[in-house]
Amino acid sequence: MPHFTVVPVEDSATSNYDSLEGINWVDYRDTGQGGHPGHLDTVSSDGHGNHKEDSPFLSSADADRKTDFYDRNLALFEEELDIRPKVSSLLSRLVNYTNITQGAREHEEAENTEMSLRKVPKVRTHQNYLSLLLRFKQALTMLTAISMSAIATNGVVPAGGAYFMISRSLGAEFGGAVGICFYLGTTFAAAMYILGAIEIFLKYLVPQAAIFHASDHHGGDSAILNNMRVYGTICLSLMAVVVFVGVKYVNKLASLFLACVIISIVSIYAGAIKSVFQPPDFSICMLGNRTLVRDQFDVCSKTVLEGNVTVPSQLWRNFCSSGNMSSPQCDDYFNQNNVTEIQGIPGLASGIIRDNMWGDYLEKGQILEKAGLPSVDFHGAVESVGLYVSADIATSFTLLVGIFFPSATGIMAGSNRSGDLKDAQKSIPIGTILAITTTTLVYFSSVVLFGACIEGAVLRDKFGDAVSKNLVVGTLSWPSPWVIVIGSFFSTVGAGLQSLTGAPRLLQAIAKDNIIPFLRVFGHGKANGEPTWALLLTGLIAELGILIASLDMVAPILSMFFLMCYLFVNLACAVQTLLRTPNWRPRFKYYHWALSFLGMSMCLALMFISSWYYAIVAMCIAGMIYKYIEYQGAEKEWGDGIRGLSLSAARYSLLRLEHGPPHTKNWRPQVLVLLKLDEDLHVKYPRLLTFVSQLKAGKGLTIVGSVIQGQFLDSYGETQASEQAVKNMMEIERVKGFCQVVVASKVREGIAHLIQSCGLGGMKHNTVVMGWPYGWRQSEDPRAWKTFIHTVRCTTAAHLALMVPKNVSFYPSNHERFTDGTIDVWWIVHDGGMLMLLPFLLKQHKVWRKCKMRIFTVAQMDDNSIQMKKDLATFLYQLRIEAEVEVVEMHDSDISAYTYERTLMMEQRSQMLRQMRLSSAEREREAQLVKDRHSLIRMGSLYSDEEEEVVEPVADKNQMTWTKEKYEAERRNRNNAPENFRELMSLKPDQSNVRRMHTAVKLNEVIVNKSHDARLVLLNMPGPPRNTDGDENYMEFLEVLTEGLERVLLVRGGGREVITIYS
Repeated sequence: MPHFTVVPVEDSATSNYDSLEGINWVDYRDTGQGGHPGHLDTVSSDGHGNHKEDSPFLSSADADRKTDFYDRNLALFEEELDIRPKVSSLLSRLVNYTNITQGAREHEEAENTEMSLRKVPKVRTHQNYLSLLLRFKQALTMLTAISMSAIATNGVVPAGGAYFMISRSLGAEFGGAVGICFYLGTTFAAAMYILGAIEIFLKYLVPQAAIFHASDHHGGDSAILNNMRVYGTICLSLMAVVVFVGVKYVNKLASLFLACVIISIVSIYAGAIKSVFQPPDFSICMLGNRTLVRDQFDVCSKTVLEGNVTVPSQLWRNFCSSGNMSSPQCDDYFNQNNVTEIQGIPGLASGIIRDNMWGDYLEKGQILEKAGLPSVDFHGAVESVGLYVSADIATSFTLLVGIFFPSATGIMAGSNRSGDLKDAQKSIPIGTILAITTTTLVYFSSVVLFGACIEGAVLRDKFGDAVSKNLVVGTLSWPSPWVIVIGSFFSTVGAGLQSLTGAPRLLQAIAKDNIIPFLRVFGHGKANGEPTWALLLTGLIAELGILIASLDMVAPILSMFFLMCYLFVNLACAVQTLLRTPNWRPRFKYYHWALSFLGMSMCLALMFISSWYYAIVAMCIAGMIYKYIEYQGAEKEWGDGIRGLSLSAARYSLLRLEHGPPHTKNWRPQVLVLLKLDEDLHVKYPRLLTFVSQLKAGKGLTIVGSVIQGQFLDSYGETQASEQAVKNMMEIERVKGFCQVVVASKVREGIAHLIQSCGLGGMKHNTVVMGWPYGWRQSEDPRAWKTFIHTVRCTTAAHLALMVPKNVSFYPSNHERFTDGTIDVWWIVHDGGMLMLLPFLLKQHKVWRKCKMRIFTVAQMDDNSIQMKKDLATFLYQLRIEAEVEVVEMHDSDISAYTYERTLMMEQRSQMLRQMRLSSAEREREAQLVKDRHSLIRMGSLYSDEEEEVVEPVADKNQMTWTKEKYEAERRNRNNAPENFRELMSLKPDQSNVRRMHTAVKLNEVIVNKSHDARLVLLNMPGPPRNTDGDENYMEFLEVLTEGLERVLLVRGGGREVITIYS
């Protein structure tokens, strides 16, 4: 039924319309079926589409009015036609009534006030980009160190460092993904440090050791890269051997490397102080305001004096094609500008810091220029470009962030070797924070000293072309440039060794946790625990970074991996702090969740600022690892914060759902599946789960419930085994949901408990799925079909929808595919639109996707079938459901002899079964009488539910005296047996049962005729009778209604609309 209000249209009067927004009730009153206006049947609602009948069945007072809607062909549904109207009545009112468009009026207010325009002056802001980089980097590293200190002091941190902290805080999936990224970052950092050491070695220590040489000016870069690849591979191999021999040798060399670094830093400070009094002689040559490559000439002058003759210099011959000064053919820029020589290191007292205060980013190929020097602007010849110092890459703030950030990646060095520390909880916070503080002071002071002592053109000269490839920092230092060269070389070698030491241990910790199965082999090592196989893989990956050979390309890659790790360290601290888990008790007290979130935000921003495409690649790698670990099902319970976060989110969502039931647009079946288990605790009908998985497709709530008969104290172990069996079957059938097994003394009581108590808060089921009681006709035990009907009544009373798949063993498995066929819907009465919604949901699954949908409805004698078909087609179009429509005419025919005879047989069979059960009970009593002269009897009626629910008649032994009067009464009952048989043969069927049987037979004839070859038939399920004495007849009616159909789904709505025509 669409989600709208229907309003009657008077002949000449104007109707008053109510707003449709939030209205869920529908008035099904039939004013055109002969009823009196004062006796209209209504259904109230609570405002959310939930009908609030006093009883789910008609009261006795309503029986007098049943002739108002009595129809011989719909006698099976007559008791509920007031709340489940005929389709013809519904469609006729869709035409005779007008629907109001949904939504409240939107009021638009025009703003006519003119805003005064304020002129904002454009100010060009220049910043010292190196200082800004340092501030940003140091703030980020300090925030991350605070978060890491809090996590590290919240318990023992074994080997694994950052990976261990993240995985135990955020779970195996996040820990594995970030751990692998951090491992790759550490490995590429080793490659970067080795490349840095080789660059120092080839440029400053032993330049003649180069194997490859440039054949021309354009081949210089490739020759340098090839040399770095060869020597980098050799250096990596030597370092790997040192690490393989033992980490103790790395620790011994670390002291030497640290001493070299300290000496180098002190020499820089000493040289800067010395430059105040005696700046070093370090000149650069300028043509106009352009910086010249110094190794292309010897004298910074256009002419030189040889004897008393002025002759062209080497610089002149570089710019001029003719050596004759009288008729020179020189570069235009060379002719118009003078050659000057300025100091590359003017000293601390020169005031050069004023010129270096502002940023000056260069494009690729742009010539380095010094502002302030006189220059006549000419393009000059193309051949002269190689004589100037130019930028080899385009520079920007984001690029420099990515290149410079690896200098801040050492904060994890201590945590990477947490397994080797005596007291990691104490050493990691103190060592990391002191190291960051020290490096921050060194970095900031170095930046200030460089800007105050060195010329800007020299600072931007990447390869030192203007100063004959000399190391500028080495020239500034005191007492010798070799102190800086040697210190830098050993510093990069030491950093590379530390990375090669930490990365294999990180990989080994990940492999030992066994969250990534194919890495399991890297968890093994030597007898002393050294990660041999992990070291081998680390060396191979580092070799890939060395083959890239360009520091500018390697640095952004590892920056992304390190930033990813820092981001999740901050996230882990923030999540644990906000959740306030009882185990979160770090000894480090100087942390706050706001600082962690700030650090996390800075990491994410820095990733995209430095290189957005590298950031996306790193996130994709981490995402794939996360999904792989999730797919493999890493069943690790580490008490992580994500699980706590999930619990908090679930609690918040459940509280939100408590505000009211879902809107009609959001309604979907939240299913409670009632399963039956056999004696071996195996699921008896697994295809029920198959059907539910096809219907749900992983969406919404699914609860699978079962009942074990007995006492809870005696059946707890059986309950656990049953739950595990059901969960295994749910996993096989790919049903995502929850399992609940209850123990009850009676099965029907257990089912009632499940219907009442399953779910939590707003996440409760609205639909029940249960199997059909097969073999109920052949069984003398009435408990199966009585339990079935009791469940139908419970779902009706609870306003829950009900689905009963009949012949469920013939339903398709998840591996089958229907390439053709139809899903037929027989819409007899309207009960909320369930019959429309269910085929649509089924067709979303690959099994049913190619099936077409057909909708049949029944027209009576007084219905216009042609108009009904048009109205139904219009209704389906508004519902956006594609289906074929057919209206089947059922004439009000007379009741056939077959119907009468079948009803008679049904009632005779019921009476016979009662007598058989009576005889069985008598035989049991006589046997007990012979045994001990006492009868075991039950309190209550012979046909009470209590007796029928007893599995063994000796369950409760109530000893009662067998008197003579009782014995005589039993003899009289036995003597009445022949009379009972004669009464059975002369039995006349009840007219109400005849009418119902007539409905079942006629509908079955029509359904079988139209839908005998359908893949699935959906049919309105009639409600059980008010009088419980006719329950067995009700089962017979359902059997007759569905005879001859392979797959049938009986559906009962839950008393609310579940589908709407509105968006």
